[in-house]
Amino acid sequence: MSVPSSTYRIQFTPDFTFADAEAVVDYLDALGAGALYASPLLEAVPGSTHGYDVTDPTRARDELGGEAGRVALSKAVRGAGLGFVLDVVPNHMAVDHDDANAWWWDVLRHGRESRYAHYFDVDWDSGKLLLPFAADEASEEEHEHYRLAFWRRGNTELNYRRFFDITTLAGVRVEDPEVFEATHGELLRWVAAGEVTGLRVDHPDGLADPGGYVRRLKERSGAWLVVEKILGVDEALPASWPAEGTTGYDALREVCGLFVDPAGEEGFTALARELGVPVDFAVVEHESRELVAGTILRAEVRRIAALLRHPDRDEAERAVAEVMVNFPVYRSYLPEGLEAWEAAVARAASPAARALDEQVRADPGGELATRIQQTSGMVVAKGTEDTAFYRYTRFVALNEVGGAPDRFGVPPEEFHRRAALRESGAPHGMTALSTHDTKRSEDVRARLAVLAEMPDEFAAHVRRWTAEHPIDEPSLNALAWQSLVGAWPITADRMRDYLDKAAKESKVRTTWTDHDEEFEAAVAAWPDRVLDGPVAADVAAFVDRVVGHGWSNALGQKLVQLTAPGVPDVYQGTELWDLSLVDPDNRRPVDYEVRRRLLRRIEEGWLPEVDDSGAAKLLVVHRALRLRRERPELFRGYRPLPAAGPAAPHAVAFERTGVVAVATRLPVGLANAGGWGDTVLPLPAGEWTDVLTSRPVPGSTSSPRLAELLDRYPVALLVRGDL
Repeated sequence: MSVPSSTYRIQFTPDFTFADAEAVVDYLDALGAGALYASPLLEAVPGSTHGYDVTDPTRARDELGGEAGRVALSKAVRGAGLGFVLDVVPNHMAVDHDDANAWWWDVLRHGRESRYAHYFDVDWDSGKLLLPFAADEASEEEHEHYRLAFWRRGNTELNYRRFFDITTLAGVRVEDPEVFEATHGELLRWVAAGEVTGLRVDHPDGLADPGGYVRRLKERSGAWLVVEKILGVDEALPASWPAEGTTGYDALREVCGLFVDPAGEEGFTALARELGVPVDFAVVEHESRELVAGTILRAEVRRIAALLRHPDRDEAERAVAEVMVNFPVYRSYLPEGLEAWEAAVARAASPAARALDEQVRADPGGELATRIQQTSGMVVAKGTEDTAFYRYTRFVALNEVGGAPDRFGVPPEEFHRRAALRESGAPHGMTALSTHDTKRSEDVRARLAVLAEMPDEFAAHVRRWTAEHPIDEPSLNALAWQSLVGAWPITADRMRDYLDKAAKESKVRTTWTDHDEEFEAAVAAWPDRVLDGPVAADVAAFVDRVVGHGWSNALGQKLVQLTAPGVPDVYQGTELWDLSLVDPDNRRPVDYEVRRRLLRRIEEGWLPEVDDSGAAKLLVVHRALRLRRERPELFRGYRPLPAAGPAAPHAVAFERTGVVAVATRLPVGLANAGGWGDTVLPLPAGEWTDVLTSRPVPGSTSSPRLAELLDRYPVALLVRGDL
């Protein structure tokens, strides 16, 4: 197994193809990346900008350059000495109402007699495949030639498993060995040929048997393997999964939280309460999960309830919904995760929950147990990430995938403890700060973290701004002002698109399917009114006050992620400042020519200022990645290094094995206190050199003053001896 020193994520689209990626391989090599980490590359829906809507898993995607382009890219990557990590989509395939997916189309033609009928997770008791299209939308030819049963919108007799609530993505039964071979044969051929060295598994929680799938994939591939598993704060991957770790959302919470001041919680809570924003996350989360279980996922609830041996169908539905709503984590994997299952059952009020518990325990591998476990993750994700996170907008820097919005920051002691656990338990798992699925980029979060140090001042501005340009929905109003500050400068179009998505995801005043046209129009008009009016100047002036501190946080969290335990991923383009919001905003084209030019200057010895160019971040990323790739023996072990002196709480530092990372935290408080003063950082014995500046550590003792060590940058990366 080849473990990459780091990964660099690239989003392939029809506008960024295999040839485009081949052209930047030399840049990734110069940057210091250990592996190119690719979004899904199999044939997908025409025009897809993400590739998760696979239509044919037996061939490389034509729009990206087909097999010839894929092979050429693989050769270029191997020629540069880099690994190639591939995103795998085992849970579902795209089934749009056309013939793009030949397997699905064959099922439409022949029903359960199709040779592919068992490939998809369909309940064939009705004898037909029930599709979410209105009957009057079906042509006579479709009615005549295909065994389709159309139903009108609003009906819930849906009889195939979807990807969350997306009816055009149908669940695939990879637990069946034949289906696994059919859907993974081509990918495994690439692995066997040495063209793919690592695999990233998308959404394992949707599978009937995630553990079995991971074990089979690991056995067949032998590759470095990580899973997109969203863990609870104190949850670990099931011990039986032979994966190296997760894709890093757990590390994201810990690293970003380290730069959030817990003292800001009271002020933000008070502001939220004043604006009418809910302040009890547990209540918001529970209500949001109940909402999705009773509406957009009602079909799944009813399908599971039909498996419960209970005479009262309504009571059975209530029990199923309550158990899924009350899961403390995304799902259990019985018999592993029994504590999570027991907690969910105990919290359910319905008497039928006891019958559900008994039936599941009696047959933990049966269909009822399987379906309720694989569906609980859908309820949790749609209820928490895609609803509650847009309603509970007290401090949105915490509202991230894998985050805990009710925990205001991560104290250094907790961070160090969890980093040491990662080193001992999953040292080869991935870590991340930005992904294609994050709600906002790492640099937006870094700037928002500054606000936690100045909640009263920010609150005063929000009151004034809201008085001038309110959004008539408190949670969206609070989200809008935080997002505007975090992503400033931002165009009206980008802000409009973001707020439209946020309003519909929150499901408070409007939704994706039940529109409040008047409200949506008012939200759409808001960005232009704000950006074209006098408030814009006030927002700009306020951002000027915080932007430098945001840069400090951004450099700090990036250095920590790149040097702490785990395999760090760099999301495309984020080696410079990136102020993106949720997708599709974070999938905009990356200007690699700008990055090439800046990197060449850095390689020539240029030490950039910390300014708008973002070159200082590129310096940190480049030097850290190169060191990890060239001297992997340094990045083992983990030991906190506490600073000493009046400003000690503003430094976070740790040693691996001959390398020390130092970062500034809570920069506003540090500046207000007059700087580092006599604060020092006791170092292990030896002579040390800062990799970022190529300077020897100042002072003749082993406890340099932080005022000298961090006089050029708010971070330092030290190695023992000369470079």
